[in-house]
Amino acid sequence: MEFEDQLLFFFSALGAFNGLFLSLYFAFIIKNRNRATYFLAALLFVISVRVTKSVFLHFYPDTSSLFIQIGLTACFLIGPFLYLYTRIATKPESIGKWRWLIHIIPIIIFMIITGILYPYNEHWYLWQRGYDGVFGYMLLFLWTTYLIAAIYQVRFSFAKLFSKTEKPSTLDYWIINIVVGCFLVWLAYNTVRYTSYIVGALSFSFTLYISLMIWFFRRRQHSLSFLSPTVKYQNKTISDVEALSIADSLPKLFVEEKLHLDADLKLLDVAKRLQTKKHTLSQYLNDTVGQSFSNFINGYRVESAMEMLQSNKVLTIEGIGNECGFKSNTSFYTAFKKHKGMTPAQFKKSLE
Repeated sequence: MEFEDQLLFFFSALGAFNGLFLSLYFAFIIKNRNRATYFLAALLFVISVRVTKSVFLHFYPDTSSLFIQIGLTACFLIGPFLYLYTRIATKPESIGKWRWLIHIIPIIIFMIITGILYPYNEHWYLWQRGYDGVFGYMLLFLWTTYLIAAIYQVRFSFAKLFSKTEKPSTLDYWIINIVVGCFLVWLAYNTVRYTSYIVGALSFSFTLYISLMIWFFRRRQHSLSFLSPTVKYQNKTISDVEALSIADSLPKLFVEEKLHLDADLKLLDVAKRLQTKKHTLSQYLNDTVGQSFSNFINGYRVESAMEMLQSNKVLTIEGIGNECGFKSNTSFYTAFKKHKGMTPAQFKKSLE
């Protein structure tokens, strides 16, 4: 093996080894383990198995067909585990305790049956991207579909990177890094005709080290709780009387008094009007309404903007956004798209 090949083998294998180590760390060692970290561990494990298979197959063509079969099975699970991690990390209650199994069990059963009926050493051509490559195209379709679903799950985290009103959290940065890294691995493995096959392994090594760098620098300021969302008010409760009082009075401030039209409105201002504490109102919005203060206020602003878009023929779309309490056109368009699934211009056009 030449020196250049030795370097490729070393760094690729090191990336796979580190991935396996991290998967064990997140699954068994980290203190604040939860469902999100377990799925992250599973994701790192299946990618590492897939990369290990690629490394050995590239440098040692006579690698056991059973090992290759295991690597291909792991590849089928990369997309589902990425999707499950991003969904649970962004919306912890969106998947029931055992509901995630519907994404995993059918694939495992399919791959076991496939391995028995169509072993790789006899039916290797089924995994190629040729005329008979049915399994190869099935893998491409499944991986791509789940990758797109995962990107859709974290779309708001990506949006924060370009937002002037919302700053990405540490969790946002971490999730974006994971998704982008998995996309690069997918891209490398699916451009085999244009790049070296080993690029897939190298891309994982690269993205793994980027992940470790983010982890290291973030850990100097934060605990590893950023790997998954935490419950903000788990040790505090709001009395039923207080919650009912807020639920009764809060909508009146926006429906009748239109407080949301004030672009400088703050959580403290609303709390004072309700004669309650700032953290109590914040907890009510997060735990009961399921929204942050900014998202809650923007919802009313968007509703007011929709009314003006239908009735006002003088102001421009940007002027309407300003009248409804948005400080910039970017924040107006972002909030409108988030709440209504379309831009203000698209909504106005739909009225014609």
